[in-house]
Amino acid sequence: MKKSKKLNPFILLVAAAVLLLASTVGSARAALTYYSENYVAGVTISNIGIKLMENGKEISRRNYIEEDEWDETRGYLFTGHFPTEDSLVLGKKYPEALAVNNGGTIDTYVKAIVKKSWKDAEGVKNTALSPELIDLHFVTGSNGWVIDEEASTAERTVLYYTEILPAGVTTPAFTDTLRIDPAVASKMTETVEVEVKDGKEYKTIRYEYEYDGYIFDVEVEADAVQTHNAVDAIKSAWGIDVILNSDGSISLK
Repeated sequence: MKKSKKLNPFILLVAAAVLLLASTVGSARAALTYYSENYVAGVTISNIGIKLMENGKEISRRNYIEEDEWDETRGYLFTGHFPTEDSLVLGKKYPEALAVNNGGTIDTYVKAIVKKSWKDAEGVKNTALSPELIDLHFVTGSNGWVIDEEASTAERTVLYYTEILPAGVTTPAFTDTLRIDPAVASKMTETVEVEVKDGKEYKTIRYEYEYDGYIFDVEVEADAVQTHNAVDAIKSAWGIDVILNSDGSISLK
């Protein structure tokens, strides 16, 4: 679990909730951690908070109360999909609508980062295995979410919600389904062993499934930034340049 940095109520302008999900082909488990970042400015901040929503339900939250005090809860994703260790069906599309809620008392801009990978039982990532077989389908465009293509890779997708998110309001979902490609069951390595007995040649063919014993890992990170002095705040907190439009929405440069 990542430890929270010491926070000052006069300088904290960014709150983030990070959800770590890990599940296996045939089993599932999930864990949640949080972290926060600082953006320095000479203003007093009101309550800033963020919630990660799954299929319309709050799965986690981190809301600022006062110095060194947060209202936090931890949850688990996919529990409705994989109630038992052998309930995952390859190729099946599971409803997985992920969204961000403004749990604070001030308007914010929000972003989400989704990371996908395959890990062994010890949590070591195998970069030779394809994250694209973990099909978390993104929904963008008219719903206000956009993907930062320059910052995204096959393993990581960076999304921004371009509209102002008022206090207490939830964004439209930026994903709608989760599917594990059945190709994971056909990826294998063939090994041929030849043995000679009594002048005869015998071949033994062995198949090793490449994804056998690996965990598919999905990490979702949601960040919120205040709307006050938005261009500078976003640049400092997220490291990107944006255009602030007349209606309050933002566009990536």
